[in-house]
Amino acid sequence: MAKAVPKITLSASRDIPFNKLVLSQSNVRRLQAGVSIEELAEDIARRSLLQALNVRPVLDADGAETGMFEIPAGGRRYRALERLVQQKRLSKTALIPCVVRDPGALTTVEEDSLAENTHRVALHPLDQFRAFKTLREQGAGEEEIAARFFVTPAVVKQRLRLASVSEKLLDIYAEDGMTLEQLMAFTVTTDQARQQQVWEALRQSYDKEPYLIRRQLTESAVRATDRRARFVGLESYEAAGGAVLRDLFENDGGGWLQDVALLDRLAAEKLAAEAQKVATEGWKWIEVAVDFRYGHANHLRRLHGEPVELSAEEQATFDALTTECAKLESDYEGADELPDDVDARLGEIETALAAFDYHPLRYDPAEIVRAGVFVSIDADGTLAVDRGYVRPQDEPSPRTDGAVLSSDGAEPSTSPSQATVITVGGVVAEEEGEDDSMRPLPERLVSELTAHRTLALRDAVANNPRVALTALLHKLCLDTFLHSAPGACLDASVRHVFFPVQATDLKDSASAKAVAERHDAWKAELPEDDGALWEWLTALDDTRRAALLAHCVSFGVNALYEKGDRYGGPGISVHGVQQRLAQSDRLARVVGLDMVAAGWRPTVDNYLGRVTKPRILEAVREAKGDQAAQLLDHLKKGEMAQEAERLLDGTGWLPEPLRLADSAPSSDPPASAVETLPAFLTEGEEAQSRQAAE
Repeated sequence: MAKAVPKITLSASRDIPFNKLVLSQSNVRRLQAGVSIEELAEDIARRSLLQALNVRPVLDADGAETGMFEIPAGGRRYRALERLVQQKRLSKTALIPCVVRDPGALTTVEEDSLAENTHRVALHPLDQFRAFKTLREQGAGEEEIAARFFVTPAVVKQRLRLASVSEKLLDIYAEDGMTLEQLMAFTVTTDQARQQQVWEALRQSYDKEPYLIRRQLTESAVRATDRRARFVGLESYEAAGGAVLRDLFENDGGGWLQDVALLDRLAAEKLAAEAQKVATEGWKWIEVAVDFRYGHANHLRRLHGEPVELSAEEQATFDALTTECAKLESDYEGADELPDDVDARLGEIETALAAFDYHPLRYDPAEIVRAGVFVSIDADGTLAVDRGYVRPQDEPSPRTDGAVLSSDGAEPSTSPSQATVITVGGVVAEEEGEDDSMRPLPERLVSELTAHRTLALRDAVANNPRVALTALLHKLCLDTFLHSAPGACLDASVRHVFFPVQATDLKDSASAKAVAERHDAWKAELPEDDGALWEWLTALDDTRRAALLAHCVSFGVNALYEKGDRYGGPGISVHGVQQRLAQSDRLARVVGLDMVAAGWRPTVDNYLGRVTKPRILEAVREAKGDQAAQLLDHLKKGEMAQEAERLLDGTGWLPEPLRLADSAPSSDPPASAVETLPAFLTEGEEAQSRQAAE
């Protein structure tokens, strides 16, 4: 017969008045660790006692119970209760839940105390993170959670951030597949997909250091210490909707700005606004960039300004700071170490005095109107304004009578009446509320227009073998006898010149189709073998050979406008671009290039929507007359551009980059060119006429 298994009898529990409890001297816990007695008392006051005390009856010399109970396990809870009693927040006779051990138990008091403290398992950190997250989802604030568990709000934020990491990564951490330090590194971003992507990329690598995880998570962001971020300011960036990645576990220097495009836009806008302020000084041009390359001002003449005298108030401030600085240095001359407040004050004084070194300079007004300014961001994020540079093309030319002329042949004016040309990132800045001044065409637009002109010119040259031969011979003579510098409009090696900047409608133009059809036709005839090609060319008659020569030469035609390198770099110089365009204009005249016949017409997309309102009105005025331009003057830019496209259709009007240099549209169009405008454009004019008549 099977032996019966002995049954276990658990100790009974009962409520015992607090004044009947005493601490046992056999408690193995001697050192205090973890939550303090004060914090535990507050926790018991808030949520009551969560765990009963383990007690044993106190026996007298005869082994009889005395009515008192000692506590071998639960001493910290007893002291917390004792503190509440001392604070009169708990009655001396309050009933305390207790588990009463049999005084005749086989285990000793010391063993019970040791077992309770040894068998206790600490909560896994992930369980704590998720518990905090649950409390947050239940409506508890970070401050409230911190108060409940006697930690700082920063700790709560850290644990909530850890709980927000991808569940896939949290599971890996729970299975000891990732260290806590690695998990903390993933909290830099809230993008869980990106977190998983980085972990997958690193899991096969031997190097999974937390710093490497942070680096990969922030590789597409910009540090808050970046000059652009300092210049714009985190508040402005976040107010514009920008997100900032923060590391709650390490010093992150202010974090990382995630939206780089937004940061660049805000920096450009702020720089442009600062440039507008500088423009009121009357400079001819202002170039704006976050940073300029080394040597950007080479080959430019630097103006020498005279320091502006300090005002009486500024001089008084300067003298006071200088005196205070000298006194502090004298008072603490023999001190081994300066007091913190004195050291801080000396730093403030040095900064204030350094500002006087950047006091404005006064320049000659006659020089200002031909000189320019570079506006950028300094390395520390402050605005950098470098004034007084004259470009070679803006240098005055001496006249025979001793007077000095400006670069355009006119005597220089001492009053800054010209409009300052502000260039931001190589593009001429335009204001939304446009004035009546005529601004230069945007460089990108000029490049697109000249791409159209180049393609049409290629087609024209290919159809005129005599001109193609002359152009080729001209280039060969320049190279052979005159050793010309780069800048010709024909590359004699017939290297195909591609268009880095082109409009979307270029490939669909009549010139593009004509060139492509002719090229395909010749390609179908040409042998692919080099030897066979020579024999085939030899057999061609002079007419077809000249036509093929013209076609090949045409691919080297380059009438493109591009921004010239003013600083001696590897690109084509400004003079080279001017020379190229002058030669292309001559080539256009001899082949009789007509961009209207080539199919170009002004539209909203290719011109009118890309220029300022004064430019649109100028085009309509040249093609249709003053009356038509006046009727468009009150329209918004979008409506003006659409109506101008309709009015210019069929007029043959061309913008400057597409005209021949010696041709200009008449300011008085023929009577037949003036047409009736839509009613919505003439209503305002008619109403004004009626009001004037009344």
